[in-house]
Amino acid sequence: MDLAQIDLSRTGLLIVDLQNDFLDPNGAYGRGGQSCADIAALPERVLPVANALRAKGGWVISTQFTLVPGKGGAPFISPHLKELRPFLAKGDFCPGAWGHQLVDLLQPADLTVEKVAYSAFFMTRLEWVLKKAGIDTLIVCGIVTNGGVASTVRDAHVRDFQTIVLSDGCAAFSKETHDRAIGDLRTVSKVMSCADATAFVNGA
Repeated sequence: MDLAQIDLSRTGLLIVDLQNDFLDPNGAYGRGGQSCADIAALPERVLPVANALRAKGGWVISTQFTLVPGKGGAPFISPHLKELRPFLAKGDFCPGAWGHQLVDLLQPADLTVEKVAYSAFFMTRLEWVLKKAGIDTLIVCGIVTNGGVASTVRDAHVRDFQTIVLSDGCAAFSKETHDRAIGDLRTVSKVMSCADATAFVNGA
């Protein structure tokens, strides 16, 4: 990827799942005892990139993990997730609810896309809105590095979007898992730090 050829007006910061239910102590994961310092630190690290891109006419896109409520409001939860996170309950990650929203520090998003699986492209309108907005380059951050981030980046790659992964703008529940995922993503994406990405956007 030639950074000099990137048009920032056609570039989006893709924020994967930095939602209140994941990050806030009063959110679903906080109540379930699943807090993580590396994940909690992400919004402040990512904010300078978001602000720089906004100032250059770029886009901020929030993908939001969603538990779709069924009859009576009980959420549809995949078996693997129910096994991993048995504390998830009615009202968690519910569309329109506080827990479902992008954290305040990174708002507002220009585009918001609900997602129901790891990849933000799986059965969503993401590709459609990106193409309508003229976006061809994605700077990707969020959680978790080996899950939502990795799956979304690989799906973006096969759809011919240019991607840049923010190495310290992503996190997982263990540093080893995060580092391994970042190493794997280097095969399909450019990787840079939040500081380097901010400097690149400001200088472009």
